[in-house]
Amino acid sequence: MTKENTIYGIRAIIEAIDSGKSIEKIYVKHGLLGELFNELRKTAQRYDIPMQYVPGEKINKLVQGNHQGVVAVISPVEFHDITGIVNKRVAERKNSFVIVLDGITDVRNFGAIARTAESAGVDAIVIPEKGSVPVNADAIKTSAGALFRIPVCKAAKPWYVLKFLKELNFTIIGASEKAEVDYRSVDYSGNIALIFGSEEKGISPQLLKMCDKVIAIPLKGETASLNVSVAAGILMFEAIK
Repeated sequence: MTKENTIYGIRAIIEAIDSGKSIEKIYVKHGLLGELFNELRKTAQRYDIPMQYVPGEKINKLVQGNHQGVVAVISPVEFHDITGIVNKRVAERKNSFVIVLDGITDVRNFGAIARTAESAGVDAIVIPEKGSVPVNADAIKTSAGALFRIPVCKAAKPWYVLKFLKELNFTIIGASEKAEVDYRSVDYSGNIALIFGSEEKGISPQLLKMCDKVIAIPLKGETASLNVSVAAGILMFEAIK
């Protein structure tokens, strides 16, 4: 952890959150109280930012200065606006390829998907603003640095992103092991968005009903499903074939 990716002081962290800084985690000294800290706690809850309570000695090791018992770790990746990315592609009369990750929280899966997406020429990865995978050093390492090279976009309302993409004639394709459509039978030409859900719950019903097609990878063995990063790799390269 370096000075460049930390913020300390209660008011400074509140202002950083409200200004749109992507905070990975907030370390809080055990027993911290007060009206200003309560404001920070509510702000962090509103943006679904995890808070970890630690001994004061750890806070002192992380930073030097008047930290007021709190230190925030900033995400090392800069987030982008999906509308700007897609509108630019449309203006250039080029097809666009977007990945939407719904409910994926495993850092290693996310990093592996990002690595494949960058290699496949995907234009952007969209993740939910709340309850999503942390875009941290572990994710970057698993992605082999690809997260520095592919735009990652946080969406407060993923369904709204899909609505926006539909208005630009995107074909929305969901991946689910429960689907009956073979992924090899689908036309991937034009603008497409591929949605991958969590391995536990799959794609949320709200996003699933917005899909134009829901596809599956036929399996011949007894295993019920593939790891989501493996499935994503197969489908991404099928789409660009």
